Amino acid sequence: MMRPATMIRSACLRNFSQSLRAGSAFLKSGDFCRYTSQAAASLQQVCEPSAYSDDESADHMDWDNLGFGLTPADYMYTMKCSNDYFEKGRLSRYGKIELSPSSGVLNYGQGLFEGMKAYRKEDGQLILFRPDQNAIRLQTGAERMCMPSPSIDQFIDAVKQTALANKRWVPPPGKGSLYIRPLLVGSGPILGLAPAPEYTFLVFASPVGNYFKEGLAPLNLYVEDEFHRATPGGAGGVKAISNYAPVLKAISRAKNRGFSDVLYLDSVNKKNLEEVSSCNIFILKGNIISTPATSGTILAGITRKSIIEIASDYGFQVEERAIPVDELLEADEVFCTGTAVVVAPVGSITYRGKRIEFKTGAQSVCRELYSTLVGIQTGLIKDNKGWTFEIN
Repeated sequence: MMRPATMIRSACLRNFSQSLRAGSAFLKSGDFCRYTSQAAASLQQVCEPSAYSDDESADHMDWDNLGFGLTPADYMYTMKCSNDYFEKGRLSRYGKIELSPSSGVLNYGQGLFEGMKAYRKEDGQLILFRPDQNAIRLQTGAERMCMPSPSIDQFIDAVKQTALANKRWVPPPGKGSLYIRPLLVGSGPILGLAPAPEYTFLVFASPVGNYFKEGLAPLNLYVEDEFHRATPGGAGGVKAISNYAPVLKAISRAKNRGFSDVLYLDSVNKKNLEEVSSCNIFILKGNIISTPATSGTILAGITRKSIIEIASDYGFQVEERAIPVDELLEADEVFCTGTAVVVAPVGSITYRGKRIEFKTGAQSVCRELYSTLVGIQTGLIKDNKGWTFEIN
């Protein structure tokens, strides 16, 4: 059986070469050359055996075949709130929670969630990516859903404690990440339609690999013009739990037809791109990268925000605007972004029976943006933006 250190080195070489050997697309950019040089300089170090000991890892896990299924880590974090005051939180073993049948979340869907990842560096250090932005987004959503929310410091502390308590579940470098799911729910009992009298903030975690079964292979999307993800004036712009179950029917129908996921249009005119079921979308034409503006129906993704900044640093003109579906006909590339999917290439989109194909592969801009983002997230590339948080 292959030893853990050998597995790490082999996976690192494979993943690193797949991500970074396609540098020619950005050779015109001095910034990309600098990023690539930093990552290459780290290659020898990151492929050495990790400093963490085998008994700290979950040895029974098949790290080479992680999907995006639930494998609960050992501990979860809980913090209660009543009268707008959050009491001191605590860690406990992962397990069932007790809820009143009349709780606000069960009866009226008063709840929010976040998604983020912890990565293991080659020296065993754990690293988080922009957790402050998740905390801010949770606060924005809580205000929309008439809920109190943890402070940024409380949120980050809870996430850090959860990650450290579940350190053995963070995959080796190059094998995946520890997906961390914070939840804020109306846990207090309520009968009439009103905010719950008590709230619970929960954080649990699970090791994960690629979100889509295709891995890094191109996605095949289906444009949905019957069902809609969100409507103006609704809660589509926040990460409310009630936004997700309504898209399950459209996803199921698309997957039964052989598609990876669904691309939704605006609910008013049914002609402008909005987003995919669980991620934002970008299109590339020449030197212009466009993404739908977050105007209340589209979630302001943190990966989306990061890719906009990275692409701008590379000299691309980035536009946030309404994008008619017909512009797909002229696009060079299309890709999705999100915490779970990271940066995923789209190979084709089918709209009203017409299949449109796009450039993908090693020389694509999508691959270069992916390489840079993941390099920063995992510590391969020096973080000059203050996006990463090391957990001590």
